[in-house]
Amino acid sequence: MTELSPRLARLKFRAWHRGTREADYMIGCFFDRFHAEWSEADIDLFEKMIEEEDVDIMAWALGTQSIPEEYRGPLVERMMKLDYVEIPR
Repeated sequence: MTELSPRLARLKFRAWHRGTREADYMIGCFFDRFHAEWSEADIDLFEKMIEEEDVDIMAWALGTQSIPEEYRGPLVERMMKLDYVEIPR
């Protein structure tokens, strides 16, 4: 396993420490599954997006709230598939 840059390590921590278990799994698993594929622009967008409220991010991913123009695009469209969430049993 390669070591994350300080920026990505900080994003991973923030993705997995959201405040609710549901948000941790949705946002944390998304980060874990896809961050290695992201461009610098994707990382910038994710970094900005996780400053938003968990309920909003989850609503965008679930399609229950419209996605603000600044976040529309492939990153959030991929998040909406929800096939990356792994819940340990």
